[in-house]
Amino acid sequence: MSGYQGPMRVLSGIQTSGEMHLGNYIGAIRKFVALQHEYDCHYFLADLHAITVWQEPEQLRRQTRHIAASFLAAGIDPKIATIFPQSKVRAHAELAWIFNCVARLGWLDRMTQFKDKAGKNAERASVGLYTYPVLQAADILVYKATHVPVGEDQKQHLELSRDIAGKFNHDFKQPDFFPLPEPLIKGQFGDAGARIMSLKDGSKKMSKSDPSENACIFLRDDADTIARKIKKAKSDADVLPSEPAGLEGRAEAANLVGIYAALSGKTTADILSEYGGQGFGVFKPALADLVVEKIAPIGDELRRLEADPAHLDGLLTAGAEKAAVIADETVKEVKEIVGFLV
Repeated sequence: MSGYQGPMRVLSGIQTSGEMHLGNYIGAIRKFVALQHEYDCHYFLADLHAITVWQEPEQLRRQTRHIAASFLAAGIDPKIATIFPQSKVRAHAELAWIFNCVARLGWLDRMTQFKDKAGKNAERASVGLYTYPVLQAADILVYKATHVPVGEDQKQHLELSRDIAGKFNHDFKQPDFFPLPEPLIKGQFGDAGARIMSLKDGSKKMSKSDPSENACIFLRDDADTIARKIKKAKSDADVLPSEPAGLEGRAEAANLVGIYAALSGKTTADILSEYGGQGFGVFKPALADLVVEKIAPIGDELRRLEADPAHLDGLLTAGAEKAAVIADETVKEVKEIVGFLV
């Protein structure tokens, strides 16, 4: 963060392009819940990022409310953390344009996620898909966020944010205007099993787009659905080992044990000391009971919140107004520094 002296602030968001599932909860949302008690947290619904690929408009609105409801149902308190749709705070897009004039093409050419998402049809991808790491930098720096929870796939984009902040500070001779945001990476929260894999293929991440409905546990799933999906989860014919090394080469077994570890707060070693030598006929019912205990109440509250979209919209408008107080002031300062008439 160099010599930045501002408040410690966390910024993170989730793209509004799909339904929230167990992997999202373990890998991100529960981390957001914990962080709100330690930092000044701003959590946004990334609808501007979502439209880098085509989104059906009414579905986009539903998805935005769905993620907001997921945040609230999981325990994020809008009286403590600021929750808002990205598009409701215009400063994000305004700062992104200025950052487009600070960032360099070579920096964006090195972004591997664009190559992964665009594939062989890069020339047909939207310009927004190419430049969205610059918008990510604006998302972070418009709040002068000092810390960002990131997974392995986002570390490169955070480095870009640091590069843009550093170049802006240097070019305009404002050495400590923007902080150089630091990553909050997994392992700092005791989040064993943060990478949750498909229940049907332990080599693939759990995904809403999986063709099998039994591969993914959604936060809206009720208790019976969760239990059924765990029962049908792919495993193997061997008993569980008594030590973690015995899970090597057993992707599905490791995934199920990892889910248990993540939701129970126990280590893999602790779990295997209890269930080692036993088959999945014993372990799966125990895992199902645990997942139902932790996730089914979230699903109940999620469905209740989604049934009242007007209430959700009111909370999100209030959150956006609160976020804009900080974001608009940052953009005003940036305009003055750059030389715009303000």
